[in-house]
Amino acid sequence: MIKTLKQIAPPLILAALLLALWESTCRLGHLPVYLLPAPSAVGLALATDAPSLFASAWVTLSTALAALILAALIAVPLALLAALSPMIERAVQPIAVTLQVTPIVAVAPLVVIWAGLEHPERATTALAALAAFFPLFSGALTGLKSADPDLERLFDLYGAKPFQRLWRLRLPAATPFALEGLKVGVGLSVIGAVVAEISAGSGGSQGLAWRIMQTSQQLRTAETFASLASLAILAVVLHALTRFLEVQILRNWRGR
Repeated sequence: MIKTLKQIAPPLILAALLLALWESTCRLGHLPVYLLPAPSAVGLALATDAPSLFASAWVTLSTALAALILAALIAVPLALLAALSPMIERAVQPIAVTLQVTPIVAVAPLVVIWAGLEHPERATTALAALAAFFPLFSGALTGLKSADPDLERLFDLYGAKPFQRLWRLRLPAATPFALEGLKVGVGLSVIGAVVAEISAGSGGSQGLAWRIMQTSQQLRTAETFASLASLAILAVVLHALTRFLEVQILRNWRGR
């Protein structure tokens, strides 16, 4: 209990000090609400708009999770094929890197057209999956290739079949790397969902990014901050859940 308090006390104290400084600056400086609202105004907007914020957060969360699943369904089998075949790895790796370094906003107009202007949710999911693809692929591929060489020779000595080698050696070795890639992929899927919704430029998918654009254009800055706070809370909760999943899996993995 004491150890937990020591861990959470410093960030909570720092956050409280920053919020107090922010509040006092807004009040003493008489800053216009549309320029910089006080934390109390943001809190009021959070409480007032809680139902609509929750609905928008659910849209963003659904897009991010769907994109993460889609990216994993493509990245993990592709990493498996690349780990088993150096030729496939040499063919796929440059394409994966190219997808990683290409900005989402650059390909967003094409994806919106291909998905259909009447289906903006398809475009946002595809663009978010594109953002989450590389860490999932890279983590799985690195893990599958990280098996102990001595254990590889031991499997050779006992004449292990390819499936036995994969199931009993390479997949356990890949677990920590794949989970690390998953943690990065979760964060990027949320970022990708937000950037994709902004890039799509449509209100058809009314997530948190749509609310941020709408309220900022109307100078409802307190509501914009409330949407940003909701997005931050969503990302922190997802990261915490992923971290919890990682700890539980690795605990059993190390035991085995």
